[in-house]
Amino acid sequence: MASLSISLSSNLSATRSSNSISDLYLSSSISPQSLRFCGLRRAAFTPLKSSSSKQLVSKQCRGKLSVCASANGTVSGGFDYDLVIIGAGVGGHGAALHAVEKGLKTAIIEGDVVGGTCVNRGCVPSKALLAVSGRMRELQNEHHMKAFGLQVAAAGYDRQAVADHANNLASKIRNNLTNSMKNLGVDILTGVGSVVGPQKVKYGKAGLPDTTITAKNIIIATGSVPFVPKGVEVDGKTVITSDHALKLETVPEWIVIVGSGYIGLEFSDVYTALGSEVTFVEALDQLMPGFDPEIGKLAQRVLINPRKIDYHTGVFASKITPAKDGKPVLIELIDAKTKEPKDTLEVDAALIATGRAPFTKGLGLENINVETQRGFIPVDERMQVIDANGTLVPHLYCIGDANGKLMLAHAASAQGISVVEQVTGHDHVLNHLSIPAACFTHPEISMVGLTEPQAREKAEKEGFEVSIAKTSFKANTKALAENEGEGIAKLIYRPDNGEILGVHIFGLHAADLIHEASNAMALGTRIQDIKFAVHAHPTLSEVLDELFKSAKVKAGVSSPVGEPVSV
Repeated sequence: MASLSISLSSNLSATRSSNSISDLYLSSSISPQSLRFCGLRRAAFTPLKSSSSKQLVSKQCRGKLSVCASANGTVSGGFDYDLVIIGAGVGGHGAALHAVEKGLKTAIIEGDVVGGTCVNRGCVPSKALLAVSGRMRELQNEHHMKAFGLQVAAAGYDRQAVADHANNLASKIRNNLTNSMKNLGVDILTGVGSVVGPQKVKYGKAGLPDTTITAKNIIIATGSVPFVPKGVEVDGKTVITSDHALKLETVPEWIVIVGSGYIGLEFSDVYTALGSEVTFVEALDQLMPGFDPEIGKLAQRVLINPRKIDYHTGVFASKITPAKDGKPVLIELIDAKTKEPKDTLEVDAALIATGRAPFTKGLGLENINVETQRGFIPVDERMQVIDANGTLVPHLYCIGDANGKLMLAHAASAQGISVVEQVTGHDHVLNHLSIPAACFTHPEISMVGLTEPQAREKAEKEGFEVSIAKTSFKANTKALAENEGEGIAKLIYRPDNGEILGVHIFGLHAADLIHEASNAMALGTRIQDIKFAVHAHPTLSEVLDELFKSAKVKAGVSSPVGEPVSV
């Protein structure tokens, strides 16, 4: 039998915000019962009739842009393009590649650099810094090294070399994304894009005439920028956002991180590994408010308490003044509820990690009667834009951070692919509950679906029971071999029918392990079926194997299982 290739997702890098991922899940109007689970369950093993010819075109086109133009489709109906995408981040890139695969003539407009926030100022360079912090932690942990029988001299680092590693990685990935689009014949149009009317877009550079083009369909994929609260003065040197921090121009002795979500947690991991003292300022009453409470409690015990980190919860940073004239950074704290003054901090630097805001200004939305909501472009479950009258705007879509459904880079890519399916005649609704998220601390945290409080709230409203299963990394052979037994996996499920409601992991390579659970949710696989999956031994994947096997689904419950595929 011919080999079968199944693509379940696109780029899996993640852009995090301080918002709760699960809150974003719940804010969506989509219910799991109304979804086609990405259209994968019945179609997963259906032969792809046209895949071989498209793969042949792709292989022939590598490095041959002149030949590849034909692979970018032939437009019909008097339009310049079948699809124009405004924004060349991870979401726009994923949509463009899928559009070419579907035979659409495609253009992408980018006013800055290809790759957007994720590649240039987000998840890609941050992973380079976190790779350094992980190795520094291991080398600095004398007890850990002795357990392996290793003796290591004092570990040190070159700040500029670390910064160069992050910058070089971003450049490499940016070039990869650019070349992948060029090689497939996607037209990359440089300039700031905006909508000037139905199926019409203009783009151009400052001081130069604009160019107007037409398209059957338009996707807005302009992403987001760091959110800076009122009263905070950012100078880019001593009061910084994640954009500045990723350059690692300095490693301050004492830095305050405002916000303890994904961004703040990851940077605390980097800074403390490089020798900084960190103070968190969190507006809510607990650290890591977006995580499942049980996971957050364990993560605090491992990631916060033993390190040079202290924190203030239930307070706002009402005013932050950069260092100047020999004076330190001044941070005025007020009670989050009463707004009464609480404290004043004098530190070397402050990182503002309070989430991200949509980048949707200057898009010409007024030309099509579209009004943003808190800056986000309103869309339906198929990412089609909704105007001020509540009417769907024909042929106009918005994906990624700009629509606010789920502010993750891989979610943007999945939304873009879903839109392309729509415009090529295949009804498709993305199941946002099945999209995983991860925090790349040491150890890592990952999750998909609902937290336990959210699941219990949903169960109370809908009248079903919730059960919990847990497994420990301390029982996993591979984790113990790595001397990394700290961690747990948690499964939230329905015992009456085996539906997976959520999975949360804290431990070694948690970000890689979560995908078995997220793919099971996307495919609609129930616990009673996934229990029969086989995992290599000894591997970390057995943490999930034991987790699903430990779940207790009521006897007699079964769900359809796909026919086996012979190989």
